Amino acid sequence: MDIAVQKSGILILLGILIASHANAAELKKCSSAPLMVTSQKVGNVSYFAEDCLKSWQNQSIKMDFSYNRDIPEWAFKRAAAHYLKKNISGFDAKSPLNHINELYRPIKSGDLYSLYYQHENQKLELKLNQKLLGSINNPNANQYFKIWFGSEPFNAKLKQQLLN
Repeated sequence: MDIAVQKSGILILLGILIASHANAAELKKCSSAPLMVTSQKVGNVSYFAEDCLKSWQNQSIKMDFSYNRDIPEWAFKRAAAHYLKKNISGFDAKSPLNHINELYRPIKSGDLYSLYYQHENQKLELKLNQKLLGSINNPNANQYFKIWFGSEPFNAKLKQQLLN
């Protein structure tokens, strides 16, 4: 009797896991480009989306940043705040998007930052080397990607390489 109950419990758990995975967005790698700061290559960026031909603003997306240089956390925080202010009207230190900025850590060569936006639940996650640093749930969470995709992006050539 106990074995039958355990087997049915395992089957129910497997069904839940399969169903939740089926609902998760399947992202495809759309593009990659070198990450340049001034004239130095500091790493590579990859852009993932549900549909590479669809606007980044209307779907789940992810950006992976792999680095070949050490970078201090203040550099991430300062650059992110600067480009959010340029691209989002009314952005300030009290903005929910600023919570993501506060999560940045110093990185070493070989580290990987991932930003993942889940469209269905309006959730933005920041991971460092696959470890979740934190997230926000907010109707405007995907606007964080305006750092790279906004009208005044971090690097216009990078924006073009990733979205075209």
